[in-house]
Amino acid sequence: MTTSATSGRPTRILVTGGAGFIGSHYVRTVLGPQGPGDIAVTVLDKLTYAGNPANLDEVRDHPGFSFVEGDICDPQLAAKLMAEHDQVVHFAAESHVDRSIDGGAEFVRTNVVGTHTLIDAAHRAGVKTFVHISTDEVYGSIDEGSWPETDPLAPNSPYSAAKASSDLIALSYHRTHGLDVRVTRCSNNYGHHHFPEKVIPLFITNLLDGKKVPLYGDGGNVRDWLHIDDHVQGIELVRTKGRAGEVYNIGGGTELSNKKLTGLLLEACGADWDTSVEYVTDRKGHDRRYSVDCTKISTELGYTPRKDFAAGLAETVAWYRDNRAWWEPLKERAAL
Repeated sequence: MTTSATSGRPTRILVTGGAGFIGSHYVRTVLGPQGPGDIAVTVLDKLTYAGNPANLDEVRDHPGFSFVEGDICDPQLAAKLMAEHDQVVHFAAESHVDRSIDGGAEFVRTNVVGTHTLIDAAHRAGVKTFVHISTDEVYGSIDEGSWPETDPLAPNSPYSAAKASSDLIALSYHRTHGLDVRVTRCSNNYGHHHFPEKVIPLFITNLLDGKKVPLYGDGGNVRDWLHIDDHVQGIELVRTKGRAGEVYNIGGGTELSNKKLTGLLLEACGADWDTSVEYVTDRKGHDRRYSVDCTKISTELGYTPRKDFAAGLAETVAWYRDNRAWWEPLKERAAL
């Protein structure tokens, strides 16, 4: 049971970016039958291209759910909402690396200014806990081994630089003001309801439509894949059991080159390499490999990824095959 210690009422959680891929799955999970129980969730989302109200249909009638359409950069709105909530789980961000390369201004505005607006309002309102969701990309690229949370940040794209900046701003409010800030840094997520500009849903939907998939460079870039179920599990452990001022890496434990991943997706979609893969010019500043060390969250909080990658990928392909009505309009609007 998650209740306010002072009043016995439900713990009120503000979830920013809760209409997006990971945020909406977090909301569906915590308000679902396996959730923690006595909580109320308010989703704050600007409903940009990647925010989809349909992602929240499953919980829209839940008595503990409410939705506010708004901008995290709005200080008046942030102040009002913080005064009404006990905790914050902050997902809202611009997150697509390719878009940040084309133009980084919106990434700085949303990820840096937006995070500062929220966390300053949280401090002034006396919010009890602020969980800031970040990414392994803030560490840069690593040829071998894995990053512990103590490694220095060395971001290489405008997106990851903006996220690294937001991490430091968030943590500064713990060190300066004593605000209970907890930061998570996840590896690459995959699963259902993923906006089809990211590699796995883009490749799946292209292949289901008989189109080619674009493989960057030599396909040798390596990523660790984390199912959204496991990511949400890790976030909840950090929210409920984590320590103030700490950073926790959350990984999935499945490292694959993009070429290997492409082969698995081709197999799952019944396509062949020669007719379905198009090599394209590599992304500018493309990090070669990401790998996070999850020892801290495992030993301190008991985190273990549970979703087998083969099963998770098969479930993801099946979801996109069965839910064309969800993704086809998104691809048409975004001209993907």
